[in-house]
Amino acid sequence: MIMRKGEETRERILEIAESSVLAKGFGATSIEEVIAEAGITKSGFFYHFKDKSELARAMMLRYVEKNDRIFDDVFDRGRQLSDDPLQSFLITLKLLAEVMGDLPNGHPGCLLATFVYQERLFDREVRALTTDEVRKWSERFRAALAGVAEAYPPQDAVDINDVGDMFSCLIDGSIIMSRALGDSSILQRQILAFRSFVKMLFTPAAQAAMPRPAVVAAE
Repeated sequence: MIMRKGEETRERILEIAESSVLAKGFGATSIEEVIAEAGITKSGFFYHFKDKSELARAMMLRYVEKNDRIFDDVFDRGRQLSDDPLQSFLITLKLLAEVMGDLPNGHPGCLLATFVYQERLFDREVRALTTDEVRKWSERFRAALAGVAEAYPPQDAVDINDVGDMFSCLIDGSIIMSRALGDSSILQRQILAFRSFVKMLFTPAAQAAMPRPAVVAAE
């Protein structure tokens, strides 16, 4: 879709603001520096956003929409590739790991977590947006896991809701570790580790106990 000049400017402002907030926080990000980097006038900024609070709301809505597109895509592809709920979910996790692994410099950071940690800087509407997104993210994975559990009772006594929440915790924890250790592969590896956990948790015991075919070394 081709954006008009005004839409391009608005998107540029949001992109610059998000990068700055992820790097140093919302409070330390000034309208003046965003204006300077975007190469626009002050009146040009205020044409798109009446104040910093409106900029924050627009940033969160943009972030939510971007995340929803990624999750909608991988979940849809997983369902298309298998009608079996467990296999579909395992495929979805594999696809998500590939998406995260394809990011050239690793995940840039979680805007949602940044906003939660600095919630006192935001108005009620922005705080509600962050709460709704956290809830919606967990509910998406809870629903998928509930479908899996209905077809494949878990091999251990677990609360499916907790397993769904585990994935949200895993994502943010992995992003923090990636940035702290300078290892962009951590997020992808942790998604695959969660996939292995799900596979072990729901694979029927009789099937899991079946011997694996021997591996013959090449001569």
